[in-house]
Amino acid sequence: MTTARQDTEAVRALRDLEDGRPSVRLRAALAVGTTPDPRFVDKLLERCAIEPEFFVRDMLTWALTRHPVSVTLPGLLREVRSERAQARSQALHTLSKIGDRQAWPAITGALLSDADDEVARSAWRAAVVLVPPGEESGLAASLATQLGRGDRETQRSLSRALVELGDVVLPALRAAMTASDPRVRTHALATERLLRDPDAGFGFAVEEAKRVVALGGPDPEGR
Repeated sequence: MTTARQDTEAVRALRDLEDGRPSVRLRAALAVGTTPDPRFVDKLLERCAIEPEFFVRDMLTWALTRHPVSVTLPGLLREVRSERAQARSQALHTLSKIGDRQAWPAITGALLSDADDEVARSAWRAAVVLVPPGEESGLAASLATQLGRGDRETQRSLSRALVELGDVVLPALRAAMTASDPRVRTHALATERLLRDPDAGFGFAVEEAKRVVALGGPDPEGR
């Protein structure tokens, strides 16, 4: 049972989430997360879809994680199907932070290959967190279809996701090393290099892979 003062504070926090000043929105999200209340959840989800500031979005996600999964999960699953790219991306990011595998069926092939790079990157991170034991190989095969995609940061995100799955990704990487597209071969080689030596650094792995591809590699053993 809430008091009149708590109701007043809740109304103020919800109003401040729409304030024109990022600092005020940040404080409001912090306040909402500090005192979780199911009444906040829809507003937090709504704000995630449109909030322009990264640090405020991150606080909104934190505030959502402070609420019971039974309250947040239905809304998050709805948001991953939104037509708004930011809504999909932020919902996926939040699901990866919550880590409840009930959300796994929502990580579809369409999300893993979403035309928006930020959505796809969020889907890759969420998938690695949520994948049930025994389904890692299928996920690796799906992720491997995205090799060679996007800019350096997008490729780095995909490589990190694949490396987190461990050696189960090797068959998919080896298959990608024979692709006709040199970008795919390079990315697959760089990812395999990171899997063998996580401390190598993505930039170094890519440059090494480029040299191998330029010389006509890799060899049949994937080296």
